[in-house]
Amino acid sequence: MDQKQTGEFLKQLRKEKGLTQEQLAERFVVSGRTVSRWETGSNMPDLSVLVELADYYDVDIREIIDGERKSENTNNETKDTLKKVAEYTAEEKKNLKNKMADMMIGAVVLLVFCYVLFESNGFGGMIPERSCRNIISFTLGISTATLVLNIMHLCGLLDKIREKNIFLKRKK
Repeated sequence: MDQKQTGEFLKQLRKEKGLTQEQLAERFVVSGRTVSRWETGSNMPDLSVLVELADYYDVDIREIIDGERKSENTNNETKDTLKKVAEYTAEEKKNLKNKMADMMIGAVVLLVFCYVLFESNGFGGMIPERSCRNIISFTLGISTATLVLNIMHLCGLLDKIREKNIFLKRKK
């Protein structure tokens, strides 16, 4: 932190408001000499006064401490970047949700299809009953696994597992 730069910035802000050091001193119930010390950088305002100054000048406390205004372009660029990241994340979640729904629908359709075709040995006895039962069991297993994965995703467990794997890979 450069106190002289902060002081110059406070002086600039005061002049933008069209105030003298004495007028500002009255506003914050300090002496004119105190305001002068702030502006020369020999002293800094107390934290409580710093908060009031930031509100009064309508700037961020960080701007006062850094001794300069943050560029509007920087703020707008940051907002645009965050907006794009949020949109990207929302799109990724939507795609994942669609994939999970497709998997679930596919598993249910496969289960129904197998049940209808094989339960009554729909191929006229060409496929042994035991094979039909195995196919139905396999399809039921796939459907159950898909349902469990969907539930894990909805509860956030898949994200936690992914984070833990990333953490363990970084540790190595």
